[in-house]
Amino acid sequence: MKIDGTHYRSLWWNHEKSVLEIIDQRWLPHDFRVIPVATMQDYADAIYEMRVRGAPLIGATAAYGMALAMAEDPSDANMDAAWTFLEKTRPTAINLRWALDRCRAALRPLAKGDRAAAALALAHEIADEDVEINRRIGENGLAIIREIAAKKPAGEPVRLLTHCNAGWLATVDWGTATSPMYQAHDAGIALHVWVDETRPRNQGTLTSWELGKHGVPHTYITDNAGGHLMQHGMVDMVITGTDRTTRQGDVCNKIGTYLKALAAKDNNVPFYVALPSPTIDWTVSDGVAEIPIEERNAREVTHVQGVLDAGGIGTVQVTPEGTPGGNPAFDVTPNRLVTGLITERGVCDASEEGLAGLFPEFARATE
Repeated sequence: MKIDGTHYRSLWWNHEKSVLEIIDQRWLPHDFRVIPVATMQDYADAIYEMRVRGAPLIGATAAYGMALAMAEDPSDANMDAAWTFLEKTRPTAINLRWALDRCRAALRPLAKGDRAAAALALAHEIADEDVEINRRIGENGLAIIREIAAKKPAGEPVRLLTHCNAGWLATVDWGTATSPMYQAHDAGIALHVWVDETRPRNQGTLTSWELGKHGVPHTYITDNAGGHLMQHGMVDMVITGTDRTTRQGDVCNKIGTYLKALAAKDNNVPFYVALPSPTIDWTVSDGVAEIPIEERNAREVTHVQGVLDAGGIGTVQVTPEGTPGGNPAFDVTPNRLVTGLITERGVCDASEEGLAGLFPEFARATE
């Protein structure tokens, strides 16, 4: 995607300096900063502190972290230590463990002298694969938007609602939930996107920033406004991303997604989830019972970052002194509330049968 006409990915390898560079998302949408990720501690901090965020991007970042580990010490012991060190940074998003497992499985059989180059090549491959997966998700989601647009009165936009940021900033490029939006906009389909603020980290600001840079009409709304809009026929489709999806189609995403799904169900609004296949956890069936929910720092709830009236970026406290904050970062939407899953291989029902139909090789491997 582009920022003021210049194409960017959310991360890239600087070949001259032999280092990974990332967009430091902690400062967006108010300041665009690029930083290097040069040490293993930098990789852990980038993931935990949400300098990078979004399940696909976390996975790609971890793959580059394994490449650095192999460049420093290609031993089996260091490979396992790096896996453990990075895996513990974020417990909910499954792409992190998926990427680390993929790297370890590919590197373990190799001679130690071959591991560094192979690890870096694999990290590049994982990043490029993510771009293609998201592009294809966009194509499959575009077909759904076209169907909705064909039934709308002439000149009336398709009105989408999204929660959290499942845009190109949460992936390597294109995004998951936003990829159909970008492709529909580029195809000339009139759109309007309702963007949830997504407290506590206000990741809707990132979605708004992305859409604005690409010229997609949108409005930033409070988290509690979505149900009202649906009641009044102002939402044609809800589309979100996912950080982990079970084999039966339960969806774990940013806290508040479940409430949007309930409102959509009550108002007969289709609720779709843009799902890259590495985000499917084939080892889990019951999302509510089995997926660990990350509890993040209460300061993310009690404080808000933004542009101060006096200028500059700052943080302000919004709660009374001494009031504790609770911060579960994700919730689980049961499959019964999900209209369909938009994957790189097509659209399916949110069910074990639906997912196994599109990804039979993965389903069989875990039976």
